[in-house]
Amino acid sequence: MISRRRFLSQSAALGAGLALSPFGARSARASEGLFGGGALQGSTFDLAVARARVLVDGRKSGGVLLNGRFPGPLLRWREGDEVTINVANHLDEDTSVHWHGILLPAGMDGVPGVSFPGIRPRETFAYRFRVKQSGTYWYHSHSGLQEQVGHYGPIIIDPKGADPVRYDREHVIMLGDWTYEDPKRLFRKLKKSSEAFNFQKRTLGDFIADAGDEGFGAALSEREMWGAMRMAPTDIADLSGAVYAYLVNGCGPGDNWTGLFRAGERVRLRIINASAMTIFNLRIPGLAMTVVAADGLNVEPVETDEIQIGVAETYDVVVAPEDRAYTLFAETIDRSGFARATLSPRAGMTAEVPALRERPILSMRDMAMRHDGHGAASMNHGAMDHGAMDHASMGEGEEAGGAIAHPHPTGVGVDMVAEAPSNRLADPGVGLEGVDHRVLAYGDLKSLDENPDSRAPGREIELHLTGNMARYMWSFDGVKFSDVKEPILFHEGERVRLTFVNDTMMSHPIHLHGMFFDVVVGDHARKPRKHTIIVKPGDKFSVDVTADAPGEWAFHCHLLYHMAAGMMQTVMVRRMSGADHPSAEEHEGREPAPAEERDGHDAHQGHGEHH
Repeated sequence: MISRRRFLSQSAALGAGLALSPFGARSARASEGLFGGGALQGSTFDLAVARARVLVDGRKSGGVLLNGRFPGPLLRWREGDEVTINVANHLDEDTSVHWHGILLPAGMDGVPGVSFPGIRPRETFAYRFRVKQSGTYWYHSHSGLQEQVGHYGPIIIDPKGADPVRYDREHVIMLGDWTYEDPKRLFRKLKKSSEAFNFQKRTLGDFIADAGDEGFGAALSEREMWGAMRMAPTDIADLSGAVYAYLVNGCGPGDNWTGLFRAGERVRLRIINASAMTIFNLRIPGLAMTVVAADGLNVEPVETDEIQIGVAETYDVVVAPEDRAYTLFAETIDRSGFARATLSPRAGMTAEVPALRERPILSMRDMAMRHDGHGAASMNHGAMDHGAMDHASMGEGEEAGGAIAHPHPTGVGVDMVAEAPSNRLADPGVGLEGVDHRVLAYGDLKSLDENPDSRAPGREIELHLTGNMARYMWSFDGVKFSDVKEPILFHEGERVRLTFVNDTMMSHPIHLHGMFFDVVVGDHARKPRKHTIIVKPGDKFSVDVTADAPGEWAFHCHLLYHMAAGMMQTVMVRRMSGADHPSAEEHEGREPAPAEERDGHDAHQGHGEHH
């Protein structure tokens, strides 16, 4: 017999599937039941932030929700409109809303302590800005760990002109991870042991199997190298299926969110990774996906079978399903769990759910090791007593072609450096190198339109992604956010090249607020433009940025607990008049003002209104 709880959860999922995609919708854009009971449309929106109980994958849990919904309501805007969003805080703590990937004034960006003061309890803040773009985006809290417990929702911005993407129906696919524990407690556990939730370590049986494949000596040598580094090659994700439920539109695998379609339709899936810590590998077995947009911006259509989607990235894909059900399968990067949904022509249909694939194992290439002539890997552990990278002396490095040669960062926050990093933009992602089907790589993407700024960068800033796994410390250039003295300085209107070097063994989705990255995948005018990009282990690649957004902007890893542990900076775009000329110190990419003049990272009042 079916249990009452299972019956209620399945009935709720079925009812949600019927409501989410009514066959009577006038068109894809006018679909009233697209997400969570319908989109909020117009130019004025009211959002209320409050604590509530929510049923997640059959279990009740406490959350921080918007308008009592999980995820929050879909906001539907139109390019060119001016929108006002009144956010009322009914919590007993401060809150905020950051409009992820949206180009707007710095005071409206929603980052407490950087661009505005936050929204205090029982106050309302009015965000106002003109919508400059179109596409798929999302919003979330930038206060504490509220994002982990439901404080997020989707955004669709319709273009003011014709949409180059042809489709008959659309669905929002919002991926998430959920913990029934207090997120602060999880963070404390990670600080005590970064491997607290890694239950996929290698065993004696694995060693015997490797020895049979590679030879006893090679297998032993490889184990010794990992042992010397005090690291585990299975340490792919900090938090795993041991503590997470993985969700699609707030529904766990047992709930089985269902999106309906008619056979013969072109269905647009607007995929958003709104998880706190989980990189997903997404595929629809038996159904090819044509990628038409990345991070909200149109790309030349490219067909693929699987996408590794980092935290905070978005992809729009078009599928052409036949008259049968399909499983949308989002497997976690460490293969410890999955989110699952169904695409179906009729309610009640399901398709086979794939088994989890074998967990990935990091290689020496992922560790960016330099090999000597005998094939042995070497590693440079950061000198633990030399202090962090001295940014004031950055300009003293060797220069070539305008680039600044940075020293390796060192200090207590750095437990390794990449000896031989390489450009991995053509790689599909950790754990996907050997699959027998097509996997999207950043190198496959081309902007549909020419890049708005085709100038060569005037200077380059190299940034190292650093960490100390044992202490669960994360940073840029060995300096955690609380110890940063000055922001990274851009001058308004300049073109800057950022070169990322990942000195850690983990993938980091890096997000810049207020501006887009032009990803340097080749010397052409259609570089893919992204607001968030995964930097793989041992990776080294460049992005170009046009500094056209005056003000101070957050710049961070979008793994929530990595950001909380220090992997964050700010970028200051300084307004320039015709008579302004940056000093030599400023050309190095750092604000020269003394730290005491900044008075920490105090909040800057925005142009919204407090009530």
